[in-house]
Amino acid sequence: MTAHDTPSRPGVFGLGSGALDLGAFDPGAFDLGAFGSGNAAVSAAGYLVDAAQRSVLFWDVMRQRGNGYREHMAMPAPNVLNYEAELIVDGRTLDRPVNYGLVRIVPPAHVTIDPTKRPFVIVDPRAGHGPGIGGFKADSEIGVALGAGHTCYFVGFLPDPMPGQTIEDIARAEALFLQTVIDRHPDADGKPCVIGNCQAGWAVMMLAAVAPDLFGPIIVAGSPLSYWTGQSGLNPMRYTGGLFGGSWATAFTSDLGCGKFDGAWLVENFENLNPANTYWKKPYSLYAHVDSEAEKYLGFERWWGGHVNLNAEEMQFIVDELFVGNKLAAGQVKSSAGIAIDLRNIRSPIVVFCSKGDNITPPQQALGWILDLYDDVDEIRSYGQTIVYSVHESVGHLGIFVSGGVARKQHDEFASNIDLIDVLPPGLYEAMFEAKDGDTANAELAHGRWVMRCEARTLDDLRALGGNTIEDDRRFATVARMSEVNLALYKTFVQPWVRAMVTPQVADMLYRMHPARLQYELVSDANPLVKPLAAAADWVRQHRKPADEGNPFVAAQEMMSKQIVAGLDAYRDIRDGMTEAIFKAFYGAPAVQAFYGIDPTSEKPLHKAGKSALHGELVGRRIAELKARFTVGGLREAAVRAMIYVAMPRGGVDERGFETVRRIRAANEKIRAVPLAEFKALLRDQFFMLLIDQEAAVAAIPSLLPDDAAVRAEAMAVIRAVITAAGEPSGEVEARLRRVARMFTGEAGAPALTVIGGGDGTIREAS
Repeated sequence: MTAHDTPSRPGVFGLGSGALDLGAFDPGAFDLGAFGSGNAAVSAAGYLVDAAQRSVLFWDVMRQRGNGYREHMAMPAPNVLNYEAELIVDGRTLDRPVNYGLVRIVPPAHVTIDPTKRPFVIVDPRAGHGPGIGGFKADSEIGVALGAGHTCYFVGFLPDPMPGQTIEDIARAEALFLQTVIDRHPDADGKPCVIGNCQAGWAVMMLAAVAPDLFGPIIVAGSPLSYWTGQSGLNPMRYTGGLFGGSWATAFTSDLGCGKFDGAWLVENFENLNPANTYWKKPYSLYAHVDSEAEKYLGFERWWGGHVNLNAEEMQFIVDELFVGNKLAAGQVKSSAGIAIDLRNIRSPIVVFCSKGDNITPPQQALGWILDLYDDVDEIRSYGQTIVYSVHESVGHLGIFVSGGVARKQHDEFASNIDLIDVLPPGLYEAMFEAKDGDTANAELAHGRWVMRCEARTLDDLRALGGNTIEDDRRFATVARMSEVNLALYKTFVQPWVRAMVTPQVADMLYRMHPARLQYELVSDANPLVKPLAAAADWVRQHRKPADEGNPFVAAQEMMSKQIVAGLDAYRDIRDGMTEAIFKAFYGAPAVQAFYGIDPTSEKPLHKAGKSALHGELVGRRIAELKARFTVGGLREAAVRAMIYVAMPRGGVDERGFETVRRIRAANEKIRAVPLAEFKALLRDQFFMLLIDQEAAVAAIPSLLPDDAAVRAEAMAVIRAVITAAGEPSGEVEARLRRVARMFTGEAGAPALTVIGGGDGTIREAS
């Protein structure tokens, strides 16, 4: 679902990508002979009957949608989870109560859970709609995690916040939830993997920065972290705060709700981004395919219409500190104790999943924080951080969470390879997915239908995605300053009057009269004029006569629909273009920038995180410590160092190599006794040694090897099995493998260790 999904073509009336294209109307597309005297009457009659029946069925689906909305909102804990859940912790019972809760997902009967695998915790976004989207259906984040054998937990919420709850209170509750999960799984091989969807992503990242010991790998999907960033001509949502004059509008909306911010406004903002989809494509698709699309439509609308509220304090924090202030990536968000939240403190691997088709959180907003925090990949490594990103080419914002195709590919691969991600050496990687075919080497070592590979990247790869200029940053910095001024003026001169006039009764009336709710309420059985639709629809279903597939009037209907979509897209593009032009002209004016204290001539980055002299000193000490340990260790250190050295020229890690390690580990009791966390620490140390002084680290390998030739040969067989899992080595990799083989066995080659497929962990030496 993208606001810019129609490519520009010549012959369009100069209105941009979504303009009205009369050339698209091709008379030759119709069989005009079908309109002859006999056929025309038959075709017209068949179409009119079909259209009338579809109209009745369409409005009956709307009636069912309204009834479903009323039933959903009447539930004690409304959600759209497709799984049975067991309540573990109720956030309302905590010392600082919140409307959040932790539940355990009860696995379906056909799913087998491995208690030694790390649990997954899915945190749903509280962005206006209700919880459950992470487990909306079988092909979902919860579904693929369960399918991979992981215990799953879900963090959801109730429609109304607890009085006085804050974002910090929610963070404390989520920390307690994670500790509870850890305590329930003492035998798990690793800390929980936490998935934060959309708005939950920044909340998870903030918590991980202040409580890093609670987290295993973190997956943030469609989550904005760098709020000013985007591409010129795209992503108009980031300009709206400036056009409204800053966050005073948030405070005003909360005052209209007597201290609560109605999440329906957030949903409406999303829908306004793509009027063609909201006002035509979605309802028309249902109307055109009402016989087959009704169930799918109702399932989605049950979640989409489940609006929830936020406290005024929560929403004001989100807008002031994040959306308008853009303080998170710069380390300027502080806790109530005055502690700055620095994302560089996160010690867990971070997976960022985003899409070019996402008009809510484009890749620049999902990944720009990395450029704000770090100057290069070496600095990422100096903080011990592992960042993996994946950019989808087209799926829209909601598709990141609800698309079955995305769940079966990206989310499934992340879940199946979460231990691989956890032990990746620090750095920046892009997750690539290659479809398996007959030419795929050792295909049985890769899960599912794809082979995942994490390829090393640099910050230039992120810059190539596009982003802000220094002029853009000055404009947004001006908005942030102006927002502070306008909010102060509103609180001083206007807020007292608004609060005096808006009683709880008035707030309740405004709440119920919101257009996003009325569209459900008015077309439901609560409206006596709508109730007869049920009987009419039943009669239509019994006498249904769909039009023939080749009916020319159906083709004309489709063509008319396309023209309506083109017209609405043209309106959208004109609106978005004007929004950007007005924003840039006003906030780019030197006089406006100077008035709000922004130097219009400054070329200095305005939201870069500060550097720590202490960090540099600690890195220096760490380097000296690792240099002193080049010759410290034994066979295990030697094998891991050799394995990394040989694989380095490949510039990435393939899941087949890690699966080979996993199977060897499962088959060898001594190796299996080494906890994953200990193996991860060992791997990182050896990786850093090679980065510090590769030749010296490699030259020290023979001093670590035991005298037992058989033991050395066995270790070399393991190294060879891992390296060849992704295919026979060549070039520099082959040369390094031969060098290492001479160290371990004294020969140019060594017998290969082949891992038998089937997942039983059996190994054998090939002749």
